[in-house]
This record gives sequence, structure tokens and C-alpha cells, in this order.
Amino acid sequence: MLGYRHSFHAGNHADVLKHTVLSLILSAMKEKEKSFLYLDSHAGAGRYLLSGENAERTGEFLEGIARIWQRDDVPALLSPYLDVIRHFNRTGQLRYYPGSPLLARQLLRDEDKFHLTELHVSDYPLLRSEFHKDARTTVLRADGYQQLKSQLPPASRRGVVLIDPPYEMKTDYQDVVSAIQEGYKRFATGVYALWYPVVLRQQVKRTLSALERSGIRRILHIELAVRPDSDRRGMTASGMIVVNPPWKLEQQMNALLPWLHQTLVPTGQGHAFARWLVPE
Repeated sequence: MLGYRHSFHAGNHADVLKHTVLSLILSAMKEKEKSFLYLDSHAGAGRYLLSGENAERTGEFLEGIARIWQRDDVPALLSPYLDVIRHFNRTGQLRYYPGSPLLARQLLRDEDKFHLTELHVSDYPLLRSEFHKDARTTVLRADGYQQLKSQLPPASRRGVVLIDPPYEMKTDYQDVVSAIQEGYKRFATGVYALWYPVVLRQQVKRTLSALERSGIRRILHIELAVRPDSDRRGMTASGMIVVNPPWKLEQQMNALLPWLHQTLVPTGQGHAFARWLVPE
């Protein structure tokens, strides 16, 4: 259950999509002066060495962040995301990839709060080490789904929740829906960002159907596919489901996705879209 290591997949096309969406959400949240909570349910190790054994074994980052790194035609909307990548690679050589906790740390303000959880026995100490001097942050080795019960609503009544499980267990596809429902009961105005992989399309369809039946409104659905759906092993696409998205997010992603798709998938296979799963 706890065998997944994101170090094999850091910086791939799914990370590019996920962290692009997250950076736009966090940037929008900062437009209001009031502080907010960033809750990351499956935070991982924090940062990943792209020249390390795990990343080099798969080479997935070569078809992800490496394809947009140092391009001179990058849309301005990608600046918050890419500025963080540059912060961790100041020599200009792409050596490190920051996971969602470090992306958030660079983008957020001193007054904002972080609550990060990770269960993996190897990744948790690495995550704790990254944040041990950051007074804004709580890092726990705990069940990420339970945090949506115990930590919501935040004192500030503003918050972003990222739910990004490894989907090693088939139950994760239902557990993510239950977690959003539990969080929404306690904190209906929060922003919930759920990442999912497309390995078997039918699993994703069940998750989407469950969210449509949940009674929750304002659910934006974003997806980027690098290959057509397949019955073979491997991820062909990934997506983000955002409950209560910032009002500009749909427009921003529809502006960005054609460039991202063309850049990450030069063959033109797959698809990309941002559309409402459930409108207001």
C-alpha cells in the first residue's frame, strides 16, 4: 500500500499539468489580503533529484518539464510555476523538481499556513526535513484523507486542499470522492483540487459520476492526454478536478492548454480540455 515513490515520476506531463493548475489557484488566492490554509493530503518527499537513480530509470521528466524548460515562447500564465522551477535550478541546469509542498512554499506568503501529510516511511522524513525551520508549517505522518475531517474549516475560513494520492489501491478512486464530500460538509467555500491519472478510463468515469451525484456545485474538470486511452499498462492522461475554482481558472486553462498540449505532445496525439463537470 505504501510502495509508491513519486521520485520515479517527478516532472512528468502529469506534474506539469497538476502544478500549473495549482500555481494558478494559489496566485488567485493571494489576490485577497486575508491569509489562508494550504492543505496537502499526500505531500510526498518535497523535492526530487532528476539526475537521481529513480528519475533516470524512467526518464519521464524528459517528456514533461524538460520540454518546456528554457523555451523562449512560454505563455505568461506559466510564469508562477516556472519561476519556482528556476528557483530550485539557479545554475540553469535542470537538476531538481519541486513537488507541490515546495511549489506552495515559494508561492505563498508569511501569513499563510501549511498542513502537510505523508505516510511513506522514506518520504516523510525528507518532507519533514524540508520544512523543519518553517514556522508556518505542520508536517505529519498521518492519513491524508482524515485531514479533511480534522483540519477543516481553517481558522481563516479560506483554504486550498490538494488531494493527490498514488492510486495504488482501487479504493482511492472512491476515497477521493468521500474525502471531498467530508471536507465540503465542514468547509463549503474551500477550494478542493483533486488530481487523477487515466490508467483505465472506466475508473475515472466512476469518480466523475460520483462527483456529479454528490450535490456539490461548481466543479471544473481539466484533462491533458498524451496518448489515446488504452487497455495496456501505463498512464495515458491525467486531470484535475477543482471544486470552487477561482473565477479565472477556466479561462486561463483554456488559454494555456493548446500550448501545453502541443509542447508536451509534439505528435499531436491525445487531447486537452477545461470544462465544467458541474456548473453553478
